Order: sequence, then structure tokens, then C-alpha cells
Amino acid sequence: MNKRIALIAHDNLKSGMVQWCKDHKSKLKACELFATGTTGSRISGEVGLPVTCFKSGPLGGDQQIGAGISEGRIDVVIFFWDPLAPHPHDVDVKALLRIAAVYNIPMACNLATANLIVDGL
Repeated sequence: MNKRIALIAHDNLKSGMVQWCKDHKSKLKACELFATGTTGSRISGEVGLPVTCFKSGPLGGDQQIGAGISEGRIDVVIFFWDPLAPHPHDVDVKALLRIAAVYNIPMACNLATANLIVDGL
């Protein structure tokens, strides 16, 4: 079974997410990819991977991914988030982190952990 991976990146980390996807394109192309709006659009356009896009994070995309986790439609979350920058939708970010923990979903919140997860695919 192909893994279903959600990809999310805060604004100042989106370029890093795009580069990470380029670096791991051979493994990611065998997966079903989901992403929040802008992140998914950039990955699709700049990397050439098919991505199902949800709404932008602040407009409910984080919550849509959380729903996908609780409904068993997402297996892994790669979330490049910036813990030092203020985010108006911080409660949504915390809810996503919580739901991934509750459902025992592997979740990378930084480059090092994302690399470990993708290497295990």
C-alpha cells in the first residue's frame, strides 16, 4: 500500500519544503500526496508531483488534514513549522499536532525527522 502523506509548511519554510520534495521525488512519487493550499500548489508546480490540495492553513487546511487523520485517510504528516514565529492560527497547528499524536501518526516537524521518515518508506 502506498503511503498517504500530508505536506505542510509555514510561509518562511515553503521553499525548504519544495527543495525537500525535489530531493526525495523518487520516493514521494510512489505516495499519495496531500497538502495545504499554497504548499501543495508550489510542490505541484515546482516539483511536478501530483498533490491533492486542501485550503490554506489559516483558512482551515490544517483542520482538513486533521480530519483526514481521524478518518484514516492520512498515514504520515511532514510539517515544516516555525515555532519561533507567531501564527494567527496557532490553535489549529496545536490541534493538528495533538490529533497526529492521538492517532499515532508519524509526524516530522523538521528536516532531520522528515529525512528519517522518508528513508523508512
